[in-house]
Amino acid sequence: MSNIVFVLNGPNLNLLGTREPEIYGSATLDDIAAMLEDRGRELGLDIDVRQSNHEGHLIDWMHEAQAVGARAILINPGAYTHTSIALLDAAKSITTPVIEVHLSDPHTREEFRHISYIGMAAVQTVKGLGPNSYLVALDAAAQL
Repeated sequence: MSNIVFVLNGPNLNLLGTREPEIYGSATLDDIAAMLEDRGRELGLDIDVRQSNHEGHLIDWMHEAQAVGARAILINPGAYTHTSIALLDAAKSITTPVIEVHLSDPHTREEFRHISYIGMAAVQTVKGLGPNSYLVALDAAAQL
């Protein structure tokens, strides 16, 4: 196992900072990446942050994490959380631990957001802490 942690972000997360700040806050994805890189240095971890609006990219990156022996995958699948059996199957097909991350708490939002397919295969879910959700998840990954 290497000390690399993949941080995968799904659709519309490239718009953080301007997209519904009352729900997601004002931090951009670049802000979150910088926070993770700082914490990663403290923990002796290399952080690889990626974002795509395309489901297949997320699946390919999960496979890549497995291939390089990543310590963990932190994934905020965005709306794919609630729709993507393909992401669930990808998580189940690899041995790399997957930690689900959400800025908001989907269970306090619309009913359709209450189901998480990726959560069915995740070793842990961190939600509702804003950008700190990512830091809590990274700390958990360091303990794996």
